[in-house]
Amino acid sequence: MPIDRTTFETLLKEEGFPEPVLVECEAGGLGPHCHDFEPMALVLDGEIAIQINGKTTIYRSGDVFHLEPNQLHSERYGVEGVRYLASRKRLKRLD
Repeated sequence: MPIDRTTFETLLKEEGFPEPVLVECEAGGLGPHCHDFEPMALVLDGEIAIQINGKTTIYRSGDVFHLEPNQLHSERYGVEGVRYLASRKRLKRLD
């Protein structure tokens, strides 16, 4: 179910995520990669297809995607690209 920006920002605070930043990507994508942080994002415009373990999910305006830290995935952006608000929760160090 699509959500709005206010609801997304409330969710981020509840889950301990920092303020989101705007990300804009042109049509295209990224091959397999992972991040050393936990990303959560709200799609504003366009679409992004994320493939994990051979399964592709397409996210459009109002959809939220959330990945685990170090989760291998690939990304494909729609023909008009994609704009989304993203927050990145850093892993806690155990020093």
